[in-house]
Amino acid sequence: MAVRNFTKDINQKEIEELLCSSQMSITGEVHNQLIFLSVLNTFLSSTAILGNTLILVALRRESSIGSPSKLLYRSLAITDLCVGVMAEPADIVYWMSLVNSKNNICSYANAVSFFTGYILCSVSLATLTSVSLDKLLALLLGLRYRQIVTLKRTYIAINGFWISSIAGTAVFYWYPAAGAWLLYICLPLCLVITASAYTKIFLTLRRNQIQVQSHVSGAIPNQASPLNIARYRRAVTCALWIQFTLVVCYLPYGLAVALTPQTWFSLSFYLARQFTVTLAYLNSSLNPLLYCWKIKEIRQAVKDTITKIFCSSY
Repeated sequence: MAVRNFTKDINQKEIEELLCSSQMSITGEVHNQLIFLSVLNTFLSSTAILGNTLILVALRRESSIGSPSKLLYRSLAITDLCVGVMAEPADIVYWMSLVNSKNNICSYANAVSFFTGYILCSVSLATLTSVSLDKLLALLLGLRYRQIVTLKRTYIAINGFWISSIAGTAVFYWYPAAGAWLLYICLPLCLVITASAYTKIFLTLRRNQIQVQSHVSGAIPNQASPLNIARYRRAVTCALWIQFTLVVCYLPYGLAVALTPQTWFSLSFYLARQFTVTLAYLNSSLNPLLYCWKIKEIRQAVKDTITKIFCSSY
């Protein structure tokens, strides 16, 4: 595919601006691949909207899940819903404007795609990091958990995620070099915090299990009942699956960004990045399936919601 050399480093934003301004041409072969991506993302957008709407309704009806945990999952579902409503349609418009040489539309759609994509990705990552900390605090604090992890503090944290994500994305858009440093610091930090939290959780659970099996004298402070521990393990497993899926879906895009050459442009690298964007968006369609698979209360609430919809339609 076509290759273009540059006399200086050029970032992805500048390349896409060149594509939108018709200073760089794309071939018919690339047109077909962009059309394929548009059709695929139309399907993924529909599934993300439908799936996450059902999850939000189910979370509203389900009372067995703790309020702070429910609020975090609701925030994640809203983020995934926004991906289907805003981010994917913006990319579809961007790709089709490239195919049809609609330069003005292309520039606006590219900007909307950049902002919505990075903001929603950042909020999702921060929310999942908070989910891991929430599970850790529930284990370590015991009866004090409800006093420390309150709805008000959870709301404040979620609002902070949105504000910092919007600010960070703005810096990344207008000052790519500075924004890249934010990305290189915040992304590994979130992953390290998450990995440390889950490691601590499993080590603590194993230590408690060994103590129970060995009939150690003296109760463990704030130890939950066996039934609650069983439910807690299921909640942690669900959170781990969601975290693992996010890493699998987003890691290829991170690698594509890191490996993209800065002094020359290739349509092969460009298309690789567009396909990894679609893989990242796939995460928003998979999360509702994970909720239904791993959380039986949500699964039952979704079934009841679907049944009620079908019954009311007749």
